[in-house]
Amino acid sequence: MKQTTKNILGVGAIVLLSSGVAGLTTYKLLQSNKAATETSFNEMFKQNPNVKLAAFDAVNAQPIDLTQAAENSLHAVVHIRSTQEAKTRTVQQAPDIFDFFFGDGRGQQRQVQSQPRVGFGSGVIISKDGYIVTNNHVIDGADEISVKLNDNREFKGRVIGTDPSTDLALVKIEGDDFPTIPVGDSEALKVGEWVLAVGNPFNLNSTVTAGIVSAKARSLGVYNGGIESFIQTDAAINQGNSGGALVNAKGELVGINSVLSSPTGAYAGYGFAIPTSIMTKIIADLKQYGTVQRALLGIRGGSIGSSLMDDRQQIDKSGTTLADKAKELGVVDGVWVSEIVENGSAAGADIKVDDVIIGLDNKKVSNMADLQEAIAKHRPGDKVKVKLMRNKKEKTVEVTLKNEQGTTKIVKDAGMEILGAAFKELPDDVKKQLNLGYGLQVTGVSAGKMSDAGVRKGFIILKANDQPMRKVSDLEEVMKAAVKSPNQVLFLTGVFPSGKRGYFAVDLTQE
Repeated sequence: MKQTTKNILGVGAIVLLSSGVAGLTTYKLLQSNKAATETSFNEMFKQNPNVKLAAFDAVNAQPIDLTQAAENSLHAVVHIRSTQEAKTRTVQQAPDIFDFFFGDGRGQQRQVQSQPRVGFGSGVIISKDGYIVTNNHVIDGADEISVKLNDNREFKGRVIGTDPSTDLALVKIEGDDFPTIPVGDSEALKVGEWVLAVGNPFNLNSTVTAGIVSAKARSLGVYNGGIESFIQTDAAINQGNSGGALVNAKGELVGINSVLSSPTGAYAGYGFAIPTSIMTKIIADLKQYGTVQRALLGIRGGSIGSSLMDDRQQIDKSGTTLADKAKELGVVDGVWVSEIVENGSAAGADIKVDDVIIGLDNKKVSNMADLQEAIAKHRPGDKVKVKLMRNKKEKTVEVTLKNEQGTTKIVKDAGMEILGAAFKELPDDVKKQLNLGYGLQVTGVSAGKMSDAGVRKGFIILKANDQPMRKVSDLEEVMKAAVKSPNQVLFLTGVFPSGKRGYFAVDLTQE
């Protein structure tokens, strides 16, 4: 059996492959009943001569006209070009024999310049004033974003906010009266329902493919612990479709195409889309706050009965498997609670280890993807009703949701400006003078968090929260993580030019 690889449909992939629905002249027939004969198929087109892209409901002997849904969607799906400029970085070469005997033994440093990178993807216009939803991986790291509409108008895109945990991003173009797609209810989608994938695969504009919903609430493990509850479809999705629209037969947006599962990196039967049930709330947060107000249930655990979970997998040192645990708890599916997170939402409610969550706010929870999708619609401070099995008996618990910091407060988007300081990579002459391999030097301090903590101009930051500081971007990443942590503190370790050591705790909390 071939091993399947999961590929984010992303920036910079170049594959030459033809695609064939540009003129909307493809006909598709679904025979779900043998009574659907060739005669009934021909009769359908006699009665509906204008149908160009269609599916056939053989049970009810009725055509499903997808032409209007395709036509309406094409105008609101855009082509996104993201450009990363060439960057220069310093690399440390391994020491040679000369350096061992006559140098400092650390090897020489040299400047390396990266090549400019250009990637392509898709996006969906969701408001007439130019707000566009796309995947985070389409625009991640871009220095310039170009958006091209179906009518060939081009605009510069501006990033409003991103959420790597769901792989969503919000981009804005300036203007008014842009074409849009109405947002539909992804939870109302049924397995077997017809959908269209609209996007720009392989840099080919305005491509439509048709298929059905193959499954819902799929989790693939591609977002490294992020939120995954994909719609699975057999509508052809390829590299470049990222950020494009998954549309139902009514022409409503029900998902953002994001991932393909393939042994080759190209379409091999299935693609995956982020449902609008997740997208709607994430995009509203990015638009209003610039960052996501993420609620967490505050548990760790695993899916019982999940199609991706090996029920023979051991879950403890005694050799107990998930299948054993399911029998012990008397359940066939749900989310098994293996741990309660300290100061989290569940810790303040009547949820215990070995409970199995089977529902949330009247929605059935069969696996972790179901639970993540249900929680993703909420903000910290919301109250939810969690249905669970305990000791083989059903129980409902009310939980007040909290954020990563263990509070219900609004989390603000914190950029480097709150530090009130400027930084640069440590010059080579200072490294040599102080015998340092790396560091960030504070080149100026004004009113802000650094000044409040006592940090002064000239201080050299070696580590922030135990992470080495080689580039300004290193500090930015650590700071963003610290802002979302319960402590919201940046611990700095370093030296002054005099050689004196310095230690500072920078409070990142915001009123």
